[in-house]
Amino acid sequence: MEKLLIVDGSNLLFQMFYGMPARIVNREGKAIQGTLGFVGALLKILRMTEPSHAAVVFDGEYISERTQLDEDYKGNRPDYSEMPEEDTPFSQLPDIYRALDYLKIPHRETSVCEADDWIAGYARRYGGEREVVVASQDSDFFQLISDRVHILRYRGKHTVICGREYLVQTLGIQPEQYAAFKSLTGDKADNIPGVPGVGPKTAAALMGQFGELDTLLEHTDEIRRSSIRESVIRNRERIRKNYALIRLQGAEELPFSLEELAYRPSGVTTTQVLERIGLK
Repeated sequence: MEKLLIVDGSNLLFQMFYGMPARIVNREGKAIQGTLGFVGALLKILRMTEPSHAAVVFDGEYISERTQLDEDYKGNRPDYSEMPEEDTPFSQLPDIYRALDYLKIPHRETSVCEADDWIAGYARRYGGEREVVVASQDSDFFQLISDRVHILRYRGKHTVICGREYLVQTLGIQPEQYAAFKSLTGDKADNIPGVPGVGPKTAAALMGQFGELDTLLEHTDEIRRSSIRESVIRNRERIRKNYALIRLQGAEELPFSLEELAYRPSGVTTTQVLERIGLK
């Protein structure tokens, strides 16, 4: 069966850049720790998943519709414009792009939406007819999980490939309930406040009782605990805004056709890739 691998490039770069124990430089004194980690992790992900098609997408500069909806959305992120460029993950993007070109893996930066929207677009367009694996640590992609769509959370030997059963066991909800679940608990990573008093267990219980967000908000009088009932009622608009921020509909226009994403493994090592792009 054909398998499409979509890698959240920005997420993997940040994970590798900040996950390295120290700054690594090559013989010319150029920092390469982000590139080294990225290429090594990507090659391992490719071997784990054995895709027939693959792409890597990155967040570029754009005006996010989500920021227009809530100006505080992702407002807790560092301002990299105030840092020396060599101290940021973006300084190593050109080398990573050259590595991807060498590996013949299509890649693109977004300019009109978030990379999340492209990833969701691929998952929703192709997940009904072939297996799709999304490689990212971003838990928002849990809402894309289906019988043929899985989320790979790369952690070296402790890598987890998450499907429906994983979500039921860890959070007690179905993938279709994830956006509503997160609308209640909030998301600190994206600076989205949750409903006071509603943690993961309570949110899962509410999803178990009501099934979906609209039903919950239409029947708040049926929430058993009075404190939770009052908190949900007071934060009704916040919950709806959270849902609009978290829900991944998927972009209709995608950067590559499926035919352009055909992948053939080369069998190269991380060292060989770095040598070929002039970093060793």
